[in-house]
Amino acid sequence: MIASVSGAVQSMEQGALVVEVGGVGLRVSVPDSVLQGNVSVGARVQLWTHLLVRQDAITLYGFLEKEQLTLFDMLLKAPGVGPKLALAIISGMPVDGLHAAVTKEQAELLSQVPGVGIKTARKIIFYLKDKLEPGGLLPEVIAANELDIEMTAALTALGYSVVEAQTALQAMGADAPDELEARIRIALQYLSK
Repeated sequence: MIASVSGAVQSMEQGALVVEVGGVGLRVSVPDSVLQGNVSVGARVQLWTHLLVRQDAITLYGFLEKEQLTLFDMLLKAPGVGPKLALAIISGMPVDGLHAAVTKEQAELLSQVPGVGIKTARKIIFYLKDKLEPGGLLPEVIAANELDIEMTAALTALGYSVVEAQTALQAMGADAPDELEARIRIALQYLSK
């Protein structure tokens, strides 16, 4: 019904933005990556949206990338996953990280997301496995390379969350070294700040 929203950000709340569209402020629930990104009050934003109508609430969910919206829609169809958990998963892992966890059947990596237990992670992987493989519903998503997966696993084993590990990974940039140990040292320096 509402495929996208574009307008100025009126306010930022925990887990949501209020976006002015045609003189009306729409409250849009968003993943943490939107709130931690370059979005600020007064800035224009364009979000791909999913409108969820329930007996007790009408909620609009918004995403900066269309791939996140597609993944959100797919997660809602997985057993045991509601909108809050689907949003938490998208907040906790980038699309390519989730794609890699599903295709490589790494339930322990997916279970690092707050609110996702190992049983739920296995159900999600079982449900999404055929849909995320090459040629599936997200063919434009490229799986994360092995080095990134190993680094994320190493940092989560050291006690960091998946979100922190992915943030450190993204902060490295394209000129990061190819050795796992060197990348982990750089990530630990970044995370200690």
